[in-house]
Amino acid sequence: MALNQHNKKKNISRLVMLAAMLLLFNIISSRLHVHVDATEEKRFSLSAPTKKLLKGLKENVIIEVYLKGTFPAGFKKLSESTKDLLQQFKEYGNGRVKFSFINPLEGKDDQQKKEVFTNLASKGINPVNVKVQGDEDEGYSEKIIFPAAKIAYNQKEISISLLESHLSMTPQQKLNNSEAMLEYKFASAIKYLIEPDRKKIAYIVGHGEALGFNTFDMLSTLEKYYDVDTVDLTQNVDIGRFYTAAIICKPTQTFDEKNKFKIDQFVMQGGKLLMCIDMLSFSMDSLRYVDASMAMDYGLNLDDMLFKYGVRINPDFIEDYQQANPIPVTVGMMGNQPDIQLLSWSYFPFSISESKHPIVNNLDAVMFMYANSIDTVANPEINKTILLTSSNRSRRVPSPVRISLSNLKFKPQADMFKEKNIPMAVLLEGKFKSVFANRMDDNFLRVYKDSLKKPYNIVCEKENQMIVVGDGDVFLNDYNTSRGPLECGFYKFTEKSFANKSFILNCMEYLTDDYGLLEARNKNLTLRLLDTVKVKKQQLQWQLLNIGLPAFLLFVFGSAYFFFRRKKYEGKVN
Repeated sequence: MALNQHNKKKNISRLVMLAAMLLLFNIISSRLHVHVDATEEKRFSLSAPTKKLLKGLKENVIIEVYLKGTFPAGFKKLSESTKDLLQQFKEYGNGRVKFSFINPLEGKDDQQKKEVFTNLASKGINPVNVKVQGDEDEGYSEKIIFPAAKIAYNQKEISISLLESHLSMTPQQKLNNSEAMLEYKFASAIKYLIEPDRKKIAYIVGHGEALGFNTFDMLSTLEKYYDVDTVDLTQNVDIGRFYTAAIICKPTQTFDEKNKFKIDQFVMQGGKLLMCIDMLSFSMDSLRYVDASMAMDYGLNLDDMLFKYGVRINPDFIEDYQQANPIPVTVGMMGNQPDIQLLSWSYFPFSISESKHPIVNNLDAVMFMYANSIDTVANPEINKTILLTSSNRSRRVPSPVRISLSNLKFKPQADMFKEKNIPMAVLLEGKFKSVFANRMDDNFLRVYKDSLKKPYNIVCEKENQMIVVGDGDVFLNDYNTSRGPLECGFYKFTEKSFANKSFILNCMEYLTDDYGLLEARNKNLTLRLLDTVKVKKQQLQWQLLNIGLPAFLLFVFGSAYFFFRRKKYEGKVN
């Protein structure tokens, strides 16, 4: 009797101690989060800049994700990945990230659904039509979903699309790439909302730069994230140190030394540059009434400055045999009507980057029109990263270039396009040296520094960056009389959208971002697809392994536990 009483007290003590240990463990685990990511590509880990951003949140971030409901497997996986990511955001943001998943069409009548469509479209959120499999007798049904999210912070909000669309990818690859881009998209949106002061960008004019309906979309988009001013270089003493970056897009007039000096000193004092330059003048309109036309050099007088910075934009055109957009051409007559066909135009290449640099990693094709090739110049102090190139079947046509539509009558020969990966966009990083070093008159410098109170630098104050693109059209949008300005990167003859806008935005973010969030764009999620034939053949085997083995092991351990427990207490009773 005494022994049973003793065992009873001992069991109660053990139970209390176990309960106390579990309570202590729960308290510690709720405060201390340990996360182990064993995946090769660090699928479940946030980048250091994202963690820094989240830890610095001062107010709550409210996120609504429009991915609730019954979806095909790919979209279901995207929804689950988004939930997992936002849970990490919540943990690193000290609980300031609040998120929910909703179906914006749930419980709405037809009129209310129309209002939802209009409201979301005004925020840049477009629906996707997907097929959902029902019961065996019902087959497939169509369903409209919105793979997007709304992020709100301190009375400001922004919407983002969660679905990436790439010309060169299968549907499964698109969804996989969309998962890889989730962290970057959410982190970038939060950064945009929490920054009290937006960076200032100067759009340089004064030398025939593109400005008007053909820059409407890109400048309007940039104004969502930056304060953009047009700065006439010919009417100002300098660009201004309060501008973080400047854009020079498709100038058509010669730069004199005075205006080149303003650009040079902007760079020397830490200003970033995005230059989208055409060296040759040519327009498709010149082929409207004649069969052939010549492309002439603009004579921009920028060669020496660019050479000093580390690149040379060549006065030539890139022709691409493998990756080129078509143009409509009249090939004959069908009765009284012209027979118009879309034929590949090698002067309109598009680039699919293979670079892993965050500006272009996971980026869709970028469209060019009459692009110039770029050569890098040997300079150990400047690091050059080639961002975009032509395909493996391309060539350069040096100036003077005679362009004729009659070339389309003959099928191009692949062996005539022997050059590979001709550079079309290059990132330069380092301490640039002034092209005006030891060239300036002492009297001018005295007036410049003493009277105008302007600093003069012959080398960059610190490490700097600039991006040079051998085509001004990469920044521009087309125009339609019925629809107005089209989206930057939209090619009207095929109605395909290219990633020009994303490329420009990534360039500007890389040049101006203090957080370095573009690092999150380097995340690649490897597709590990199952062998469907093997799955069907070995279905029973894997079902037994996944269901039967755990049940068998549980039975073995349970039997062993009761056997040894009975043996232990049988000995004590005897």
